Amino acid sequence: MGFFSRFFRMREQDAASPETTWAVEDNGSELVLDEEYAAMLMTEIDIDAAIASHERWRLQLQDMVNGRSEEVMHPDRICQDDRCDLGRWLNGAGRARLGHYPAFEMLEARHRYFHQQAAAVVTSFQAGDQATAAQLLDSRCRHASNQVLLLLQELKRGLGR
Repeated sequence: MGFFSRFFRMREQDAASPETTWAVEDNGSELVLDEEYAAMLMTEIDIDAAIASHERWRLQLQDMVNGRSEEVMHPDRICQDDRCDLGRWLNGAGRARLGHYPAFEMLEARHRYFHQQAAAVVTSFQAGDQATAAQLLDSRCRHASNQVLLLLQELKRGLGR
């Protein structure tokens, strides 16, 4: 069962019906998304764009650490997880619609942690500690980013897109 499967209502079934193809107690594996609800969520956030944005961030950080970028990054802004599109959605419409689900809290926490780790990478790099910046990028930051991406992909699958 996926992280976001709690967002969907279960298909009603009658245990005595010959059309029932799974045990009633296993109903969690057969989740049906309310199409209207999914459509509304998809108008509020572009999950593909959020995924692409986080992948770009990881590449920008990698370029910086490897000396392939002249861009000046500001860790005091990067650590603010509510400034990107995903963060604004998480703190606004996403929270209003899905904030009571534990999986949403997990996505929000992983997203916040990613921003904290990205800021730490930049701070270390700007302090002249390229080794620490590279280590943070390849461990904590990459791990947090991967978790955000996996949760977003799971949300996308759950929305049937």
